[in-house]
Amino acid sequence: MSQEYNHKMIEAFVGKPEKTLWYEMSFQKYNINGIDTMKWNWSWWGFFGGFLFLLYRKQYLAALVVFIASMTLGMIPFMGLIIAILVGGYGTFFIYKGYKKRLHEIQSNIKDETLQIQTMREVGGYHQWVVWVYALFVGLIFLGIFSAVLIPSFL
Repeated sequence: MSQEYNHKMIEAFVGKPEKTLWYEMSFQKYNINGIDTMKWNWSWWGFFGGFLFLLYRKQYLAALVVFIASMTLGMIPFMGLIIAILVGGYGTFFIYKGYKKRLHEIQSNIKDETLQIQTMREVGGYHQWVVWVYALFVGLIFLGIFSAVLIPSFL
């Protein structure tokens, strides 16, 4: 496979041309001479977004595992922070694994490169609705904090 083909496939998977280079560099860290290796690669989106970051990038199983871990272990002091750090450092690896899985499926079933890229664009990408859910959630938290501070001053 050519460098140009790989670039187009990652760009199609990511769904945002401005993020393609970052993901290409990240994915290169995880593939050492054809062997997949989990490595630390920091993502602020992963740190602050947690399971929503993985859901946004259509990594459903990883998002579910992080969600369950956050709900169960998050009650232990500092575990929420530790989980956030782990997702910030390793979350992109799970996106890479999702890319590799899709790439293998597409290349096994479709022989035409143009159709492969088009298919990757359709099955890859992201969920825009996750951004709106996150914004609504953060907005409600700030509204709750603002209300808790403001309402007692009127009583």
